[in-house]
Amino acid sequence: MFSINYRDSRPIYEQVKDSMRRAIITGVVKVDDKIPSVRDLAGQLAINPNTIQKAYRELENEGYIYSVPGKGSFVGECREALEGRKAVLFGELDMTVSELSHLGVTANEICGHIMNRNSKEERA
Repeated sequence: MFSINYRDSRPIYEQVKDSMRRAIITGVVKVDDKIPSVRDLAGQLAINPNTIQKAYRELENEGYIYSVPGKGSFVGECREALEGRKAVLFGELDMTVSELSHLGVTANEICGHIMNRNSKEERA
C-alpha cells in the first residue's frame, strides 16, 4: 500500500505522507481504519522509525490521522484537511498554468493534457 522511491528528490517522510494521503483520498483506507504502527511501517519500508514518526506527526497536524494512546493511529474525519489540500493544489495549478501560458502553451493544450491525464486515471 505504501511505497517510497529512493530516486525521488523529495524527502522520504514527504513520500510517506503523500502515500498515506493518496490512500485516504482514494478510499483505500477509510475513516477510523487503523493504520500501520510507526515500527511496523518502518520495518515494512526498511527506513528509520523517526522518519515515519515525522510523517505521522505532520499528517496528524493536518487532520488526516489521529492517535489514541496505547491503541495506535487511525484515519481521521479529514474533510477540512482535504479542502485545505485542494486549495493548495489549485494554487499550485494556477501557478503552473500561468507558467505554461508564459511558455506559449495554449489553454486548449492545457485542457487537453488534463483530460488525457484524467482519462488514464479512470481506466486504471
